Amino acid sequence: MVTPNMENRVSSPILFPRQLAVLLLASAIGVPAVAQRASGIPQDAGSAAVQSHSTPDGVSGSSAAPSKEGFWGRVNPFARKKWVNKRIDPLKDRINELDEVNARNTRDIQDVDSRAQAGIRTAQSTADGANRTATAAGSQAQRASGLALSASTHVDQLNSTVSGLDQYKQINEVEVVFHGSQPILSAAARKQLDELAANLTGHQGYILEMEANAPAAGSLGIQNSQRLAEAVKRYLVTQHEIPVYRLHSVALGNAQAAAGQDSPRPVRASSVHIRLMENSLAAQDDASPHGVASSTGAERP
Repeated sequence: MVTPNMENRVSSPILFPRQLAVLLLASAIGVPAVAQRASGIPQDAGSAAVQSHSTPDGVSGSSAAPSKEGFWGRVNPFARKKWVNKRIDPLKDRINELDEVNARNTRDIQDVDSRAQAGIRTAQSTADGANRTATAAGSQAQRASGLALSASTHVDQLNSTVSGLDQYKQINEVEVVFHGSQPILSAAARKQLDELAANLTGHQGYILEMEANAPAAGSLGIQNSQRLAEAVKRYLVTQHEIPVYRLHSVALGNAQAAAGQDSPRPVRASSVHIRLMENSLAAQDDASPHGVASSTGAERP
């Protein structure tokens, strides 16, 4: 015989799983409702919020047709992927549009930058070319200035040479005395001529001026003085090889004017006065006959 207590003990293990399943189902259904009440958002407010969302062009979407959702309603804490994609697709379109605008702006900036760099390189190349041209022009101008200066110096030298071709100055003088009117050189006279000619060998730019005098008057004195001058020239040419073109003589007879005196001095002895004349341009080397001692005493400047 089975008692009621025994029946309860037998049925309890069977009824407990059913009660647990009902309790779990009720909890699952009640959690969303409790969450909605706790957040203070009524069911109608959630529907209005979903229906009044803005469209991508800024116009309110309250007049749009309500979207179909799952059995959880319009406010679904466990939203599906399709529902999420519907909400973020307009944002994706706007983001893609902004990306395209940014890409286009980036390409425009790069294009402007490349053109600016090309312009800068062209301007730099032009400036470098102009600088090279200016440098070459400056070098040519310096060379032209140097050539002009050299030409000017050469012209000045030529002018000095031309103007000084016939300019001679006295360097030395010798007085050769003869005994009587005979054109015979004494030993003292030959010594004077030897000393004079010794310093002239190999020298350039000089001439010898000779003035011959004799005491006789008229043509006789001129003829006698001419023979004296010829005797001196003959000795210098034959004994010392003095070129003839460097010997210049004049027969004065008894006509002679003393330096610094107004009246002529009478000639009392036969003599030949020799002056050594130098051209400064033709005798600019060390072979100048400067410093030849004068037979009359001091050296002439």
